[in-house]
Amino acid sequence: MTNPTDAQGSPGLIPPHGGYRQLKSYQMSELVYDATAKFCDRFIDRRSRTHDQMVQAARSGKQNIAEGSQASGTSRKMELKLVGVARASLEELLQDYQDFLRQRGLALWPKEHPTARAVRGLAYAPDRSYLTYKTYVEDAPAEVAANSLICLVHQANYLLDQQLRQLEQTFLQEGGFTERLYRTRQQARVVPPRPNFSNPRNQPQPPGPPNPPRPLNPPRPPNPPGPPDPPKPPNPPRPPNSSYPSYPTTGRPPNPPRKP
Repeated sequence: MTNPTDAQGSPGLIPPHGGYRQLKSYQMSELVYDATAKFCDRFIDRRSRTHDQMVQAARSGKQNIAEGSQASGTSRKMELKLVGVARASLEELLQDYQDFLRQRGLALWPKEHPTARAVRGLAYAPDRSYLTYKTYVEDAPAEVAANSLICLVHQANYLLDQQLRQLEQTFLQEGGFTERLYRTRQQARVVPPRPNFSNPRNQPQPPGPPNPPRPLNPPRPPNPPGPPDPPKPPNPPRPPNSSYPSYPTTGRPPNPPRKP
């Protein structure tokens, strides 16, 4: 999927995403899914729960790579999560193939086995597809078919591990969609609008003469002193109250005479 651009030709907010069919990890996971479906139809009962689990695990590895690649435009976190789910699904499928060999008493080939080396070498064949591995899955006995698919799963897991490390480095260097959204918004707010110099009114004008310095205000004279206040007359003496008997100014008043 191409990245949308604005009128000036700069990249848009959403980075390029999708294009999962060009990923080596997706191509290998698709081969594992097609081969697993044929293997389970040949050697595992269709009514068995193991049949459905192995086919679904292989399908999950392929589908999560595609979903993560498509979601990477708006969420690097989601892409990392879905690619990790694809890696875990193929690890589950690998355990199922190893269990198939162990429970039936069949040999698990080492890496140096001649047929295993031949299967791994087909990864460099031009125009590789399921038909490249068809004879190892549909025409070979159970031991050859299971070990051949184990080689394919190992190769798919290796590619997914490399993809996860690359996604981790990209996330640490560039951040996620939220950080990109914040940076784009900040740049849009900081950049001023470009003036149109084709109009003579918009041409930059030369600077004018500087303004003359402003004169300072003269100091204000102090207020003259006023006349002194006249002296305040003393208060007149208060006349005695005739309705009450006069008592000495000090001491307690005498008690009234007691009745006989």
